[in-house]
Amino acid sequence: MTSLKQHLGAAFSLDGRVVLVTGATGGFGRALSLACARAGATVVLCGRNGKKLDRVYDEIEAAGGPRPAIATLDLATATAVDYDALARTIDAEFGRLDGLVHAAALLGDRTPLEQYDVPTWCRVLHVNLTVPFILTQVLLPSLRKSTDAAVVFVSSGVVHNPRPFWGAYAVAKTGLASVRELWAQELERAGRPRFYSVNPGRMRTPMRAAAYPGEDPATVPAPESVCGPFLYLLSAAGGATAGGYFDAQ
Repeated sequence: MTSLKQHLGAAFSLDGRVVLVTGATGGFGRALSLACARAGATVVLCGRNGKKLDRVYDEIEAAGGPRPAIATLDLATATAVDYDALARTIDAEFGRLDGLVHAAALLGDRTPLEQYDVPTWCRVLHVNLTVPFILTQVLLPSLRKSTDAAVVFVSSGVVHNPRPFWGAYAVAKTGLASVRELWAQELERAGRPRFYSVNPGRMRTPMRAAAYPGEDPATVPAPESVCGPFLYLLSAAGGATAGGYFDAQ
């Protein structure tokens, strides 16, 4: 586990790159989408709420970033038809994919395992673990068409510091770290895409507020402040960093 603190607040160019961000309307997903656009990327905004996606789209255009694209997809209910349609659209519109960031997440219940609601458990594991695997697999042909693609799985501190009552979220994030490692090892000879797991650390997001309702949000860093390490790994400069698990803070 390595820190990327040196890249906090740093600027890296994503000019000409196409980057898909899931959960693009969430606290961190939105911040990262805007940061990627400011760095020059054409951002494919992926999320379930069309109106919220439109707002992020408008923010990017108002800031003068490259015109983004919208991929409306409910990760909790998407079918193989939906995933295949997304892959075809990416290939038809852009001919490749240079970056994929799995920022979508579902917290689920903070409750003892013996009381954990089973349908909620299944839904949290699906959105946080199964969906990133599916999307990576489906989009791999487009990622391989890039000369320098990177896949980033947004991780959590519960992976290396397990704590009680984090339930399905902790299990999913731990499993996701294994999925990243398997992708990296199986495609090691090809050398691309590059695969990373990054724990962004404490961020002032709605998910954080739900997990820690008594916490003063003013004491928590804004998600915009931790985008630097992600931009670094998505950029050409990130090619100097071998895939692995990293802490952004």
